Amino acid sequence: MLSDTANNVALQQVLATMEVTRKRIAATQTKGYIFIAAGILLGILGFILGFPLAGIISGLIPLIYGGILLFNINDALTAYQNAYKTNVIGAALKFLDESLSIKPEQGIEASEFMYTQLFSTEPDRYKTEDLVSGSADKTRFYFAEVHAEYKTVTQTKNETRTEWHDIFRGIIFAADFNKKFNGVTLVRPKDFGAAFGAWFSKNLFSFGRNQAIQLENVTFDKTFVTYGSDQVESRYILTPALMERILSLNHQAKYTISLSFIESRMYIAFPLNRNYFEAPVFKSLLDPETVDQDISTIKFMYDIVKELDLNTRIWGKD
Repeated sequence: MLSDTANNVALQQVLATMEVTRKRIAATQTKGYIFIAAGILLGILGFILGFPLAGIISGLIPLIYGGILLFNINDALTAYQNAYKTNVIGAALKFLDESLSIKPEQGIEASEFMYTQLFSTEPDRYKTEDLVSGSADKTRFYFAEVHAEYKTVTQTKNETRTEWHDIFRGIIFAADFNKKFNGVTLVRPKDFGAAFGAWFSKNLFSFGRNQAIQLENVTFDKTFVTYGSDQVESRYILTPALMERILSLNHQAKYTISLSFIESRMYIAFPLNRNYFEAPVFKSLLDPETVDQDISTIKFMYDIVKELDLNTRIWGKD
């Protein structure tokens, strides 16, 4: 939790200004929903009392008015949501580290998502947003929200049913590892269910069973399954110290993480069950918990570099 945000005068001023906008949007939306509900109730009441036409006509008036209210406030809502990411989250990032920035419309491309080799199922529907990037000392890193899904189509006698299934929903984190690896090393949860349903049996990796690596850390092997195309290199990467740090990081995360080490980059997938960096409408911005939950996530990602000791140049590179 970043309690320091309460002492950030500039941020508090931004929040106070935006709180006025939030209240106006919340009041308009509430009014719109009330009129829509009233219209529906009038229509139902007309049918119950035996006057369906009168019920429909009397119900349409508040229903249409409520819809107009919601439609008219939509542009203001979009502007408010964008301002929250740019002005609130952006300011909080600078407060944490001047190198940090957020680009709400950008993310991690689907091609890079597949490049991590953490997922072998090609997404049929892919959404990414809120790219945060920066440096912690010598180490460059970035992360973004990702929601990747695949679809199944079932043909029945009467219809064709399309269903969407999560491949992954959460945050993908990438950091410079300062060494170009010759092979690929993957660390994934041993328990598929622990990863919030993000890891399906369909997501089989491009490694055979004979490439699974038994490591010296018993707790690590109980938590993760490790694969490597070059076992010597994988053991060199996963030093006893790094394994302990990964276990510590995993303990702090809500769901079991997965990692890959490819070329000169380390990727970490954090399954999550909520959308971060979204402006609240029916909760006060002046409530410290509202912003701190998002900022705590940012700080958690920022601290990964320190947690995994990525600034120590064990490879002899600056």
